[in-house]
Amino acid sequence: MVRAKFWLLQENTGNCLWGFFGFGVFFITAVFVKKIGFFFFFCIGGETMSTPARKRLMRDFKRLQQDPPAGISGAPQDNNIMHWNAVIFGPDDTPWDGGTFKLTLQFIEDYPNKPPTVRFVSRMFHPNIYADGSICLDILQNQWSPIYDVAAILTSIQSLLCDPNPNSPANSEAARLFSENKREYNRKVREIVEQSWTAE
Repeated sequence: MVRAKFWLLQENTGNCLWGFFGFGVFFITAVFVKKIGFFFFFCIGGETMSTPARKRLMRDFKRLQQDPPAGISGAPQDNNIMHWNAVIFGPDDTPWDGGTFKLTLQFIEDYPNKPPTVRFVSRMFHPNIYADGSICLDILQNQWSPIYDVAAILTSIQSLLCDPNPNSPANSEAARLFSENKREYNRKVREIVEQSWTAE
């Protein structure tokens, strides 16, 4: 027996179309977030969800959908719950305001005992973000704790945008400008924000 239900939910952030198909232990969940422009589609079989890491990621995803923090969004990519796409919106009333920044999160089976590998896909200019999109953030390194979930990771990265640590630079030019020439730093950040509007 195949069951199918659809919910159409319209919010201020756009239209979300949810689909759920059930057939035995196999189900497919699809989420389309209009504002972000991502289509998240993943298939999960009963056996593939048996590991602690995958079960935890399903809980993370459920929490992120039911109670999403302001300005962040994320979901598993394709049919792999260990690989996520995410979006962080620049905080209001800051130089990052209006930006739409895409990231990827790659988890391993040791999650949540080990942090994911997180990278920005969008081009960034920030003291603590490397040229390849890698992020220098303590909770992704030596300050990681299993209590952190996907929502906490993305919220911490969003906070980092406006509160960088120039004393631990991943981008020396951004760190120097942030400390010595805030006006020029903000100008470069605004350029990054504008580029995020057209980046694919």
